[in-house]
Amino acid sequence: MWRTWTVLTGVAGKLEKMEKLDRLPEKSDRVIVVQAGGSQAALWVVAGLLAVIATVLIMRWDDRAFSSAAYAQDVPRAGGRGIYAFTGQLSKTSYGLFMMDVDSSTVWCYEYVPQRRRLELVAARSWHFDRYLEEYNVTSPTPAEVAQLVEKQRSNRTLDLQAGSP
Repeated sequence: MWRTWTVLTGVAGKLEKMEKLDRLPEKSDRVIVVQAGGSQAALWVVAGLLAVIATVLIMRWDDRAFSSAAYAQDVPRAGGRGIYAFTGQLSKTSYGLFMMDVDSSTVWCYEYVPQRRRLELVAARSWHFDRYLEEYNVTSPTPAEVAQLVEKQRSNRTLDLQAGSP
């Protein structure tokens, strides 16, 4: 198998192409040899391997190979047995620990008192029956007023559509 070589020689930054070497390059010449043609099998092997790696990364090839189902996982919760605790600010200078028991429908709050370095119970409440109330201690607009406004808006939109307005 014959290979074609292109030889470039240059003197003082000027390159000239010599297809055939009819003379030996001088010491002042800079010789650059470029292989033309040749086998590109190595490049195809690298491209194939990169394609396989990309496929594995996209498919997440593991024990569930080629599985497109998303299985829900149990997420650890911030409480145990239905009791949750979280902190919050009660006023400008005081902070509290809020606790909620979803099984017994109660919430309570402790305030941290730094002078005594302890928590003091400041409020507790059961919301078991609160969920049955519809309008208690609400400001305007009440839920009934909001319902009236929504109904009025829907009827205006229907009239506009019947009249042909956009």
